[in-house]
Amino acid sequence: MAEQTIRSAPVLDLSTRLAFERTRASYERTMMSWTRSSTSLITFGFTIYKYFQLEGLQSREHQLIGPREFALTLVIIGLGSLVLATIEHRQNIRRLAEDYPGNPRSLAVIVAAAVAILGIVAFVAMVTRA
Repeated sequence: MAEQTIRSAPVLDLSTRLAFERTRASYERTMMSWTRSSTSLITFGFTIYKYFQLEGLQSREHQLIGPREFALTLVIIGLGSLVLATIEHRQNIRRLAEDYPGNPRSLAVIVAAAVAILGIVAFVAMVTRA
């Protein structure tokens, strides 16, 4: 029979345990900062789109980029930065968990997922209501 190795949490002194907690909290704060920035980009893009839609102003043919395209670009940048920040956050937490298993679930990722869902809904609404 093959032996299974069960990795238990190492016994750490107080200063090392607090250092892990500070590092984990720092990762959470960074993720929340990225989430706030992404939310701002998505919201600003959607607001620009709705403003020009309600005003009845259309992009002119001679313009390279109109308000609709600019708004879509802002939403895409917001969603892209949120996805990249989430990937980086999960990698950092995974590396931290290798040395100190038993980290709690990241609430920042849950909030980021909710914002991403709302951003995707906004993007689909903007694209389908051309």
